[in-house]
Amino acid sequence: MLHSLPLFHRIAGQRVVVVGSGDMADAKTRLVERAGGIPCGETEAHHARLAFVALEDERAAEAAGLRLKRTGLLVNVADRPDLCDFTLPSVLERGDVLVAVSTGGASAGLAKHLRLRLERLLPQSLGPLAAALSTARNRIRDRFPRSDDRRRAIDAALSQGGPLDPMVEGSDARLDQWLDCGETLESRAVLEITLTSDDPEDLTLRQARALGEADTVMHDPGVAEAILVRARADAARVVLPANPPSEGRTVVLRKG
Repeated sequence: MLHSLPLFHRIAGQRVVVVGSGDMADAKTRLVERAGGIPCGETEAHHARLAFVALEDERAAEAAGLRLKRTGLLVNVADRPDLCDFTLPSVLERGDVLVAVSTGGASAGLAKHLRLRLERLLPQSLGPLAAALSTARNRIRDRFPRSDDRRRAIDAALSQGGPLDPMVEGSDARLDQWLDCGETLESRAVLEITLTSDDPEDLTLRQARALGEADTVMHDPGVAEAILVRARADAARVVLPANPPSEGRTVVLRKG
Protein backbone atom coordinates (compact mmCIF):
# COMPACT_ATOMS: atom_id res chain seq x y z
CA MET A 1 0.00 0.00 0.00
CA LEU A 2 1.20 3.54 -0.75
CA HIS A 3 2.25 5.38 2.41
CA SER A 4 1.21 8.66 0.78
CA LEU A 5 -0.72 9.93 -2.22
CA PRO A 6 1.88 11.53 -4.54
CA LEU A 7 0.71 14.96 -5.69
CA PHE A 8 2.33 18.02 -7.26
CA HIS A 9 0.78 21.14 -5.71
CA ARG A 10 0.71 24.37 -7.76
CA ILE A 11 1.46 27.36 -5.51
CA ALA A 12 2.55 30.07 -7.99
CA GLY A 13 1.30 33.44 -6.73
CA GLN A 14 -0.12 31.91 -3.54
CA ARG A 15 0.87 32.55 0.06
CA VAL A 16 2.52 29.70 1.97
CA VAL A 17 3.13 30.00 5.71
CA VAL A 18 6.69 29.42 6.94
CA VAL A 19 7.12 29.41 10.74
CA GLY A 20 10.65 29.47 12.09
CA SER A 21 14.08 31.02 11.57
CA GLY A 22 17.58 29.89 10.75
CA ASP A 23 18.87 27.49 8.11
CA MET A 24 15.94 25.08 8.26
CA ALA A 25 13.33 27.80 7.75
CA ASP A 26 15.48 29.49 5.10
CA ALA A 27 15.54 26.24 3.11
CA LYS A 28 11.73 26.01 3.22
CA THR A 29 11.44 29.66 2.16
CA ARG A 30 13.73 29.10 -0.83
CA LEU A 31 11.72 26.05 -1.86
CA VAL A 32 8.44 27.98 -1.74
CA GLU A 33 9.96 30.82 -3.79
CA ARG A 34 11.43 28.37 -6.30
CA ALA A 35 7.90 27.05 -6.96
CA GLY A 36 6.57 30.60 -7.39
CA GLY A 37 4.91 30.83 -3.98
CA ILE A 38 4.93 33.78 -1.58
CA PRO A 39 6.34 32.94 1.88
CA CYS A 40 4.42 34.56 4.73
CA GLY A 41 4.11 34.43 8.51
CA GLU A 42 1.53 32.73 10.68
CA THR A 43 -0.50 35.96 10.93
CA GLU A 44 -1.40 35.52 7.25
CA ALA A 45 -2.49 31.89 7.59
CA HIS A 46 -6.06 32.81 6.58
CA HIS A 47 -4.71 33.58 3.08
CA ALA A 48 -2.80 30.30 2.73
CA ARG A 49 -3.50 26.60 2.14
CA LEU A 50 -0.09 25.15 3.04
CA ALA A 51 2.29 25.70 5.94
CA PHE A 52 5.81 24.72 6.93
CA VAL A 53 6.93 24.64 10.56
CA ALA A 54 10.71 24.76 10.99
CA LEU A 55 11.36 25.12 14.73
CA GLU A 56 14.10 23.37 16.69
CA ASP A 57 12.05 23.23 19.89
CA GLU A 58 9.84 20.13 19.56
CA ARG A 59 7.06 21.38 21.83
CA ALA A 60 6.92 24.74 20.07
CA ALA A 61 6.91 23.00 16.68
CA GLU A 62 4.05 20.70 17.71
CA ALA A 63 2.03 23.63 19.08
CA ALA A 64 2.54 25.67 15.90
CA GLY A 65 1.55 22.70 13.76
CA LEU A 66 -1.68 22.17 15.71
CA ARG A 67 -2.59 25.86 15.52
CA LEU A 68 -2.14 25.90 11.76
CA LYS A 69 -4.07 22.68 11.28
CA ARG A 70 -7.01 24.17 13.18
CA THR A 71 -7.18 26.93 10.57
CA GLY A 72 -7.62 24.28 7.86
CA LEU A 73 -4.06 24.30 6.43
CA LEU A 74 -2.07 21.27 5.35
CA VAL A 75 1.05 21.35 7.50
CA ASN A 76 4.59 20.03 7.25
CA VAL A 77 6.56 19.96 10.50
CA ALA A 78 10.29 19.57 9.87
CA ASP A 79 11.79 16.33 11.19
CA ARG A 80 8.40 15.23 12.60
CA PRO A 81 6.75 12.98 10.01
CA ASP A 82 4.15 11.93 12.60
CA LEU A 83 2.85 15.52 12.64
CA CYS A 84 2.94 16.05 8.86
CA ASP A 85 -0.05 16.20 6.55
CA PHE A 86 2.45 16.06 3.69
CA THR A 87 6.16 15.37 3.36
CA LEU A 88 8.75 16.85 1.02
CA PRO A 89 10.44 14.59 -1.54
CA SER A 90 13.91 15.06 -2.93
CA VAL A 91 13.29 16.67 -6.32
CA LEU A 92 15.15 16.32 -9.61
CA GLU A 93 14.28 18.97 -12.19
CA ARG A 94 14.67 18.79 -15.97
CA GLY A 95 12.58 21.67 -17.24
CA ASP A 96 8.93 20.61 -17.08
CA VAL A 97 9.97 17.15 -15.91
CA LEU A 98 10.01 16.77 -12.13
CA VAL A 99 11.09 13.50 -10.53
CA ALA A 100 10.26 13.28 -6.82
CA VAL A 101 11.83 10.65 -4.54
CA SER A 102 10.11 10.13 -1.20
CA THR A 103 10.60 7.84 1.76
CA GLY A 104 7.57 9.23 3.60
CA GLY A 105 9.82 10.95 6.08
CA ALA A 106 11.72 7.76 6.96
CA SER A 107 15.08 9.07 5.70
CA ALA A 108 15.69 12.34 3.88
CA GLY A 109 19.30 11.22 3.34
CA LEU A 110 18.23 8.10 1.45
CA ALA A 111 15.86 10.11 -0.75
CA LYS A 112 18.64 12.59 -1.50
CA HIS A 113 21.15 9.95 -2.55
CA LEU A 114 18.62 8.16 -4.74
CA ARG A 115 17.96 11.51 -6.43
CA LEU A 116 21.69 12.08 -6.92
CA ARG A 117 21.97 8.69 -8.66
CA LEU A 118 19.08 9.63 -10.94
CA GLU A 119 20.76 12.98 -11.69
CA ARG A 120 23.56 11.09 -13.41
CA LEU A 121 21.17 8.85 -15.36
CA LEU A 122 18.59 11.28 -16.71
CA PRO A 123 19.73 13.52 -19.59
CA GLN A 124 19.25 17.29 -19.66
CA SER A 125 17.25 16.91 -22.88
CA LEU A 126 14.24 15.57 -20.94
CA GLY A 127 13.03 19.14 -20.41
CA PRO A 128 13.12 20.10 -24.12
CA LEU A 129 11.43 16.79 -25.01
CA ALA A 130 8.56 17.48 -22.58
CA ALA A 131 8.21 21.03 -23.95
CA ALA A 132 8.20 19.75 -27.54
CA LEU A 133 5.51 17.16 -26.77
CA SER A 134 3.39 19.84 -25.09
CA THR A 135 3.74 22.22 -28.04
CA ALA A 136 2.86 19.43 -30.48
CA ARG A 137 -0.21 18.24 -28.54
CA ASN A 138 -2.70 19.35 -31.20
CA ARG A 139 -0.58 17.94 -34.02
CA ILE A 140 -0.39 14.60 -32.21
CA ARG A 141 -4.18 14.59 -31.79
CA ASP A 142 -4.61 15.30 -35.49
CA ARG A 143 -2.15 12.55 -36.44
CA PHE A 144 -3.72 10.00 -34.07
CA PRO A 145 -7.39 11.01 -33.54
CA ARG A 146 -8.38 7.95 -31.48
CA SER A 147 -7.20 8.15 -27.89
CA ASP A 148 -6.19 4.46 -27.78
CA ASP A 149 -4.17 4.78 -30.98
CA ARG A 150 -2.59 7.97 -29.68
CA ARG A 151 -1.54 6.39 -26.40
CA ARG A 152 -0.07 3.33 -28.10
CA ALA A 153 1.81 5.41 -30.67
CA ILE A 154 3.32 7.62 -27.96
CA ASP A 155 4.21 4.55 -25.88
CA ALA A 156 6.06 3.05 -28.85
CA ALA A 157 7.87 6.30 -29.65
CA LEU A 158 9.01 6.83 -26.05
CA SER A 159 9.99 3.21 -25.40
CA GLN A 160 13.62 2.11 -25.24
CA GLY A 161 15.07 2.37 -28.74
CA GLY A 162 12.04 4.29 -30.01
CA PRO A 163 12.38 7.50 -32.07
CA LEU A 164 11.65 9.65 -29.00
CA ASP A 165 13.52 7.53 -26.44
CA PRO A 166 13.76 9.98 -23.48
CA MET A 167 17.10 8.53 -22.37
CA VAL A 168 18.75 9.55 -25.65
CA GLU A 169 19.99 13.14 -25.99
CA GLY A 170 18.29 15.13 -28.73
CA SER A 171 15.05 13.14 -28.89
CA ASP A 172 13.08 16.39 -29.03
CA ALA A 173 14.69 17.21 -32.41
CA ARG A 174 13.17 14.02 -33.88
CA LEU A 175 9.58 14.86 -32.98
CA ASP A 176 8.69 16.38 -36.38
CA GLN A 177 10.11 13.39 -38.21
CA TRP A 178 8.15 11.00 -35.98
CA LEU A 179 4.90 12.87 -36.62
CA ASP A 180 5.52 12.77 -40.35
CA CYS A 181 6.08 9.02 -40.50
CA GLY A 182 4.81 7.62 -37.20
CA GLU A 183 2.34 4.76 -37.38
CA THR A 184 -0.08 3.36 -34.84
CA LEU A 185 0.64 -0.04 -33.36
CA GLU A 186 -1.37 -3.11 -34.14
CA SER A 187 -4.87 -2.58 -32.74
CA ARG A 188 -4.77 -5.93 -30.94
CA ALA A 189 -1.90 -7.56 -29.14
CA VAL A 190 -2.02 -10.23 -26.43
CA LEU A 191 0.93 -11.28 -24.30
CA GLU A 192 0.59 -14.15 -21.87
CA ILE A 193 2.95 -14.20 -18.89
CA THR A 194 3.39 -17.21 -16.61
CA LEU A 195 4.58 -15.81 -13.30
CA THR A 196 7.38 -17.56 -11.46
CA SER A 197 6.70 -15.82 -8.14
CA ASP A 198 4.71 -13.05 -6.45
CA ASP A 199 7.77 -10.77 -6.52
CA PRO A 200 7.56 -8.08 -9.25
CA GLU A 201 11.37 -8.01 -9.33
CA ASP A 202 11.23 -11.42 -11.01
CA LEU A 203 9.48 -9.94 -14.06
CA THR A 204 11.70 -9.61 -17.11
CA LEU A 205 12.20 -6.14 -18.57
CA ARG A 206 9.96 -7.08 -21.52
CA GLN A 207 7.23 -8.35 -19.19
CA ALA A 208 7.40 -5.28 -16.94
CA ARG A 209 7.25 -2.95 -19.96
CA ALA A 210 4.27 -4.81 -21.45
CA LEU A 211 2.45 -4.69 -18.11
CA GLY A 212 3.06 -0.96 -17.83
CA GLU A 213 1.67 -0.33 -21.33
CA ALA A 214 -1.32 -2.71 -21.29
CA ASP A 215 -4.87 -1.44 -21.80
CA THR A 216 -6.31 -4.56 -20.14
CA VAL A 217 -4.79 -6.91 -17.55
CA MET A 218 -6.43 -10.33 -17.33
CA HIS A 219 -5.21 -12.41 -14.41
CA ASP A 220 -5.72 -15.54 -12.38
CA PRO A 221 -7.42 -14.86 -9.02
CA GLY A 222 -4.24 -15.61 -7.09
CA VAL A 223 -1.97 -13.06 -8.80
CA ALA A 224 -0.36 -10.83 -6.16
CA GLU A 225 -1.38 -7.18 -5.91
CA ALA A 226 2.33 -6.30 -5.97
CA ILE A 227 2.37 -7.55 -9.57
CA LEU A 228 -0.93 -5.95 -10.60
CA VAL A 229 0.04 -2.46 -9.41
CA ARG A 230 2.85 -2.44 -11.98
CA ALA A 231 0.14 -1.91 -14.60
CA ARG A 232 -1.20 1.53 -15.55
CA ALA A 233 -3.65 2.87 -12.98
CA ASP A 234 -6.30 3.27 -15.71
CA ALA A 235 -5.82 -0.21 -17.20
CA ALA A 236 -8.88 -2.44 -16.96
CA ARG A 237 -8.54 -5.49 -14.69
CA VAL A 238 -10.36 -8.70 -15.55
CA VAL A 239 -10.22 -11.91 -13.53
CA LEU A 240 -9.86 -14.99 -15.75
CA PRO A 241 -11.47 -16.87 -17.39
CA ALA A 242 -12.63 -14.51 -20.13
CA ASN A 243 -11.92 -13.87 -23.79
CA PRO A 244 -9.31 -11.18 -24.55
CA PRO A 245 -10.82 -7.92 -25.85
CA SER A 246 -10.83 -7.38 -29.60
CA GLU A 247 -8.87 -4.12 -29.45
CA GLY A 248 -5.95 -2.73 -27.49
CA ARG A 249 -3.04 -4.32 -25.70
CA THR A 250 -3.81 -7.12 -23.29
CA VAL A 251 -1.51 -8.83 -20.80
CA VAL A 252 -2.65 -12.19 -19.44
CA LEU A 253 -1.10 -13.10 -16.09
CA ARG A 254 -1.15 -16.73 -15.01
CA LYS A 255 0.19 -18.25 -11.83
CA GLY A 256 3.12 -20.56 -12.44
